[in-house]
Amino acid sequence: MIWYNIAVGAGLLVAILFSVLVIITGKGDAMSGGGSVRTTFKGKAGFDDIMSRWTLFLGIGFLLMMVLIDAISNRALPQ
Repeated sequence: MIWYNIAVGAGLLVAILFSVLVIITGKGDAMSGGGSVRTTFKGKAGFDDIMSRWTLFLGIGFLLMMVLIDAISNRALPQ
């Protein structure tokens, strides 16, 4: 039961960070299909590129946390 509470807390933290990052970096062109990461001529990633990567990582982390919470709840919590 303690692992379930820890997983829910971590999942909530990831969900809040993901939501804030999406709201901050949203530009209104989400459906344009321009999801590639661009770099400058020298190869350094800009702020938008770094935020795109963090958004991707937090989205994947959120998905994995929800799967983990589901797996723990199916084993630990009585039905």
